[in-house]
Order: sequence, then C-alpha cells, then structure tokens
Amino acid sequence: MKTAKARWVEGLQFVATAESNHAIVLDGSAKAGGADAAIHPGELLLTGLAGCTGIDVISILKKMKVEIREFEVRVRGEAAEEHPMYWKKINVTYWVKGRDVPEDKLRRAIELSQEKYCSVGASLKNNVVITFDHQIESDG
Repeated sequence: MKTAKARWVEGLQFVATAESNHAIVLDGSAKAGGADAAIHPGELLLTGLAGCTGIDVISILKKMKVEIREFEVRVRGEAAEEHPMYWKKINVTYWVKGRDVPEDKLRRAIELSQEKYCSVGASLKNNVVITFDHQIESDG
C-alpha cells in the first residue's frame, strides 16, 4: 500500500510528502481563507493526471522510436458549482511538436496510457467524464 501525508504549516498551507520522499506545498485560495501561495489540492489532481499520462505517452513514444522536440499535456477541468466541488468533466489535450510525427503512433501511445497504464486516469474514469484529443505541430 502506498502512503502520503500532508503536514500543516500555517493558515491553510500544508507540505505534502509521499513515499518517494519528495515534497510539494499546498495552499487554499484567498477566497477560502488561504494565502494562495501554492497549488490548490484540486489543481494538484489535474496536474497529477497530466503528469501521469504524459510520462506514459513519452515513454511509449520513445519505445516506438518516435522523435519529438516538444510535448505538453494540457488538462482542463469543469468542477461542480456546489460543495464538494468535484471534477465533473476533464479534457486532456496532448500537444506534440516534431518533424514527421506519425499520428497513428501518437494515437496508440495515448490509447495505451488511457486504457492500460495511467493509474490517475483509471482512478478517475468511473466518476468523471474524461475526454482526450491531440494536436501535432510540424517543425520541419
């Protein structure tokens, strides 16, 4: 079983650590009474999804010997208006820049991340509508 903890610092600020022993600072918004000095927990979930699927896609593309120059995962979430303000819909866009990036290989890498590898996406998919798209920009 994996573990994580969040230690209160002051106000609504926490320092969270996980088994990897890396830390991240969390804070509440000014509206909620925090200092708005760090990423908010809900934003962290979106960021976690972006990182999880991004790591998958880059790893798979490298195994496919697809060379890219730039890569970005953009995640947009629509939250419920009432508490708890859970994520209702999330859109993930993969942006790739490179020369002659094969769209079929990019699409396959994204599918493998969605269907098999991304634990964050798998944890969310039964409760959130998640959509995916991609953009390829040629640099040559």
